[in-house]
Amino acid sequence: MGKEILNRNRIVAVRFTAAEYASLERRFRATTCRQMSEYLRNSLLHKPVTVKHRDASLDEFMLEFIRLRKELAALGNNFNQTVRKLHSLQQISELRQWILSTETQREKLLLTVSEIQKLIAEITSKWLQS
Repeated sequence: MGKEILNRNRIVAVRFTAAEYASLERRFRATTCRQMSEYLRNSLLHKPVTVKHRDASLDEFMLEFIRLRKELAALGNNFNQTVRKLHSLQQISELRQWILSTETQREKLLLTVSEIQKLIAEITSKWLQS
């Protein structure tokens, strides 16, 4: 059978001061309840209320980590574009020598950026699951 439909037809009015309501709303926002009425019913009827916990320092770390990931990707892209542009200038022998000498640096940079991006993706997925 389907879920039984509950018609809630009783209303209880409660008045709060601005400070009381702000405190109540702050506690409500920290839960997984979708509506304030759901939170109030669960609290008043002594039902369990699931509270979300976030580590503020971890949140700050993740924001910095995300910024670093974007910066690394941009750095890798810029370096790659520069080397590709220099590859097109084949008539100048000195540039050709420089290109060959920096090719290993380019490969190392791109490999490192790729490894860092994989690590960031793993850490981010673990963080989002918490």
